[in-house]
Amino acid sequence: MEFFTSIFLLFLSIYILTMLWLNFRQKKSIQNSFNVVPASFQKDISLKDHQKAGLYSLDKLKVDNFEILFSSLLLVLWTIGGGIDLINNFWASHSYEGLSGGVFVILSIMIISSLLGLPVNYFRTFKIEEKHGFNKSTTSLFFSDYVKQTIIFTLIFGSFISFVVLWLMNYMGQYWWIYTWVFISLFSLIMIWVYPTFIAPLFNKFSPLSDKELEIKIKSLITKSGFQSNGIFVMDGSKRSSHGNAYFTGMGESKRIVFFDTLLKDMSHDEIEAILAHELGHFHHKHIRKNIVSTFLITLIGLALLGYLIDQEWFFSGLGITEVNNHNALIVFTMVAPVFTFLISPISNMLSRKHEFEADNFAATHTDAKNLISSLIKLYKENASTLTPDKIYSTFHHSHPPASERIGELLKYAN
Repeated sequence: MEFFTSIFLLFLSIYILTMLWLNFRQKKSIQNSFNVVPASFQKDISLKDHQKAGLYSLDKLKVDNFEILFSSLLLVLWTIGGGIDLINNFWASHSYEGLSGGVFVILSIMIISSLLGLPVNYFRTFKIEEKHGFNKSTTSLFFSDYVKQTIIFTLIFGSFISFVVLWLMNYMGQYWWIYTWVFISLFSLIMIWVYPTFIAPLFNKFSPLSDKELEIKIKSLITKSGFQSNGIFVMDGSKRSSHGNAYFTGMGESKRIVFFDTLLKDMSHDEIEAILAHELGHFHHKHIRKNIVSTFLITLIGLALLGYLIDQEWFFSGLGITEVNNHNALIVFTMVAPVFTFLISPISNMLSRKHEFEADNFAATHTDAKNLISSLIKLYKENASTLTPDKIYSTFHHSHPPASERIGELLKYAN
């Protein structure tokens, strides 16, 4: 066995054991508090609702455990198991080599991986979400979404991005990774601008907010915050799920505010205003811009690392790749990178939580903090979010602060 093969299997084992250990800790934390609602939530959340959230979380953990093992097995089969070589040989035997062959290999692996993950996604939707009363989707809608996503994101965008990146790798010399980074960054910015107007409507219906009283209230808050958008829209989220949410999307003139119809159904006007104020807090503190910059920086570092590894024969042979070429390097690097980088996820989550606290601070100073507290409690209740996550599990998996910490900070303003 080659040295880098041993390193890869060691890190993969660490990844698997860490993820399963974190899930075990989360399971024990939920079970230990199953019969007691945390003191700060006892007025608003019943023991029945608390236990419902616990059972929902425990069921999701079972699927997560399976997915950790299944995805790790697939990774081994794709790499040292010879899966990537098999796809390469298939297209080479049909006289597809070079740039076109590389694109076909990448698309084939994307589609096969997607199909292999489809049963797990189906089980999540029609077993877990259905069991706990959240699923509103139908089988036909589920597969219609899958086909549209495959056509748009894999066949169209995947083909285009793969072709351009491989062309840059082939023809732009030693520093191809800088040109690739510029292309990916520009494409990402264009997608942020294009997505809400042209792509999102292919999956959901977006209607202008019809509640005039609420619209006046929202526009007043938006004006005070200095935010500009091309409208306030309601998305038919209830077509697929009863989970509620709200978000900003787009950039420049395409910026828009989107509320799930399930959210509007359960919230008062004051609570919706408080939720919007939180989202405006992200805009005020330039969190979206900071996240884009950090993503671009991480992408640059990753491409620079790939620029080094692409010339290292041990990188290919250690991962079971017999043919050294650009598309194989791109594929295998994308596949194995998460195994070596998952331990830094608490850092990104820590920064994200900092942003959430800053957005809550903004909301509490521009609206009544009590309204944000009540809206968050409703969201925790309606989405069956566990109120007692394990601390270490949460640092790895949650970009938002735990409920108790977040409510505790807001109570300082409410009092």
